[in-house]
Amino acid sequence: MTSRTVRMYAMSDPVDVPIEDDVIRLGQFLKLANLIDSGSEAKTVIAAGLVRVNDEVEVRRGRQLHVGDVVAIAGHKARVAVA
Repeated sequence: MTSRTVRMYAMSDPVDVPIEDDVIRLGQFLKLANLIDSGSEAKTVIAAGLVRVNDEVEVRRGRQLHVGDVVAIAGHKARVAVA
């Protein structure tokens, strides 16, 4: 994974990332949370098994996330929050 793949900002607790709707797809959320740079990078890191949702590896880019779900990649975490 390159430094461009995951934007580096150190954190131990998840950052709340508000969404407008009730659900958001994993690939979209990774971009919204600034954890990756592009949709193609989302596809790559998800397919490689580098993304965890609620502490479980997730390989479906279209996985629907709901408020409270926590997404982790390379030690960085973001939580789906209400807008």
